[in-house]
Amino acid sequence: MMEMDLFNRFLLNTMYALGGVVLGIAAAVITYKLFNRITNFHIASELEKGNLAVGVVVCGIFIMIGLIVGQIVSSSLN
Repeated sequence: MMEMDLFNRFLLNTMYALGGVVLGIAAAVITYKLFNRITNFHIASELEKGNLAVGVVVCGIFIMIGLIVGQIVSSSLN
């Protein structure tokens, strides 16, 4: 009986973690697209030109993904 409760808790925490990862990635994609619409330039074409400032912004978006995913996974494991 105790093993089943432990398994159910593990399964629920895994589902929370996966859901959080999906939400984090969706938030990053939405942020990227919103930033792309707000600015006067296209991010992908500026990256191809070697624009360092745009690269730093995209890097910040990836860091945001890592922070969100790390926080969600760590909180779901507790």
